[in-house]
Amino acid sequence: MDMTIIGTKWVYRNKLNENGVVTRNKARLVAQGYNQQEGIDYDETYAPVARLESIRILLAYACALDFKLYQMDVKSAFLNGFINEEVYVAQPLGFIDFAKPNYVYRLKKALSKSLEILKKFRLEDSKPIKTPMSTETKLTRDEEGESVDNTKYREDPKTSHLEAVKRIFQYIKGTMHLGLWYPKGSDIETIVYADSDHAGDYVDHKSTSGVCTFIGCCLTSLFSKKQTALVISTTEAEYVSAEKAYQQALWVKQALVDYGVRLDDIPIMCDNKGAIDLSKNLVQHSRTKHIEIRHHFLRDNVQKGNISIEKVSSENNIADILTKPLKREPFNYLRLGLGMMEQID
Repeated sequence: MDMTIIGTKWVYRNKLNENGVVTRNKARLVAQGYNQQEGIDYDETYAPVARLESIRILLAYACALDFKLYQMDVKSAFLNGFINEEVYVAQPLGFIDFAKPNYVYRLKKALSKSLEILKKFRLEDSKPIKTPMSTETKLTRDEEGESVDNTKYREDPKTSHLEAVKRIFQYIKGTMHLGLWYPKGSDIETIVYADSDHAGDYVDHKSTSGVCTFIGCCLTSLFSKKQTALVISTTEAEYVSAEKAYQQALWVKQALVDYGVRLDDIPIMCDNKGAIDLSKNLVQHSRTKHIEIRHHFLRDNVQKGNISIEKVSSENNIADILTKPLKREPFNYLRLGLGMMEQID
């Protein structure tokens, strides 16, 4: 049998903490879909993949101008799910079977699908849950506990990290009929929501930032990320989140230039009056001068008129859904604000 053998390669990466200290060494095995020789035809290998935000911006732009889009499916042996084609890869370096050095691996599948995951963890008959996380969930560190993503947790009296993961899958099971709604005829104006959960991490007491960006009514980006530094007030946590929102706004603003759209001002919606006042105040008061200089990048651009920060009520701040567990009613309200609606066939 004459088959092409795909080589493999290890990709190494060091994970750093906020102080630049290596906390984790990560290794990833990738397949080499080519027959070139390293050092002759190439020095590095990479797969050019469009950012999901770029795709969503294209869709939002098409909706605003009522363009017609065509989807093209590319058949690949490395897409999600089971593979019907015969694909063989070489044994990875460092894991070669010396008893069978000339043998190769046959690739059966890449990544598991959601319903397959439910079956794997025996959750296919579990009851769907309306929210992905309980408002009573509290996870704390235990050095003697089971390791999860390089951090050890112990059970809270009300829940455990395993129950929290199980709950997420149960939520996914009950929301597979939902999808992002991109309405036709939306405008091209861009708006960014920013929020934070001050000292919400029960382990290191760091805050969580949530940011979501809309072009018209279309959600184009969202993220939830723990802040790298400790802050001593809600105002500072919100200010840091607003700065991250501005970074995202700059990226979207530049991306829209490729479509011939130039926005003069992108409003950032924030529900904290103290953070808004801080972004407009030229004087560094003693209670705020310790905030990292890089975060005053936001204030400088507010003063220059490149960005504006506007007040939004807490109940209407859509980014709140990205910072903390919420009860069912506000969660559903904010999820609808994200544009998550029932799909219509």
